[in-house]
Amino acid sequence: MIVQQTLYLAIVTAVLTQMFFVPDRPQLEGVPTIKRFYYRYRVAVLSFCLGTLLNVYTLFFFKSSSLLVSSSFMLVMVALLVLNEFGPFRRLGLAFKFALLSLCALSFSAIVVPMVFGQVSTAIFLASMAVGSLPILALAAGIMRRSPERAPAVRRQVLLPLGVMLIVFLGAYLLRVIPPVPLSIPFIGVYHSVERTQDAYRLGHERPAWAFWRSGDQQFRAQPGDRLYVFFRVFSPASFADEVSMRWFRREQRGWALQDTIPIKIVGGRAEGFRGYGFKSKYQPGAWKVQIETTDGREIGRVYFDVEAVPSSPRNFTVEIH
Repeated sequence: MIVQQTLYLAIVTAVLTQMFFVPDRPQLEGVPTIKRFYYRYRVAVLSFCLGTLLNVYTLFFFKSSSLLVSSSFMLVMVALLVLNEFGPFRRLGLAFKFALLSLCALSFSAIVVPMVFGQVSTAIFLASMAVGSLPILALAAGIMRRSPERAPAVRRQVLLPLGVMLIVFLGAYLLRVIPPVPLSIPFIGVYHSVERTQDAYRLGHERPAWAFWRSGDQQFRAQPGDRLYVFFRVFSPASFADEVSMRWFRREQRGWALQDTIPIKIVGGRAEGFRGYGFKSKYQPGAWKVQIETTDGREIGRVYFDVEAVPSSPRNFTVEIH
């Protein structure tokens, strides 16, 4: 997939560079067949490649995000995807097309650079933004060196769109709404017991069969002495080794109050995701939530649940295998 994305980015860059020098389609009479075919379909090829890349990155960001947090960033991605697919793409200027290229280049780098270093952090994110900007900066420098008289057009059509996209990414990171690719949480739930066996986890819950949409005991009936477990799976690429934080919050009169933070080491490469859990032995009834966050404070996933104190009584737990 990385090779395919690299190829598509190269095609988009090559076509946009040629369109920068030859913005209008020339007369095609008497020109070679290949050249005539290129000029006839270059905008369609450009739209196809950009659409494919935007689909990939929208999916990646969607899988890595908690939509309650990153909905604004995802709306920008979806809007640009729709505009590329269904908008008047032919009538949109070259600056817009370079903005989409910048978006794809920065998204590609935001995914690949953390995979190379095997971790996510503020320094890694800033490095990914720098790496994603370098090819476009090099292209702009090459055009201005080759044709100095085109420098104003380069600044307006190439560098300005790149700057706008950089501001969008850095602003989203500052507001902590950009999803923490390449990490994602395919599952998180609340349980009465978590038992690790040789190759699996046995999760005990008393969720009624009709509440199939709940992730374990999100209506947690706590008898005296019960532990409250939160189990999760984090998907991360092979050779990825980093740390996440499990943050426990309880709703109080003034909002969510942080109760505890548990650091958990994760290792990538497992198809079903790295499995981990945390628990609390001392807790109060009420509304709770647990958020799984990266070390730089970006949320990967969350689960809400309510704790109700009940008297001791016999009960039978259903066991899930993960």
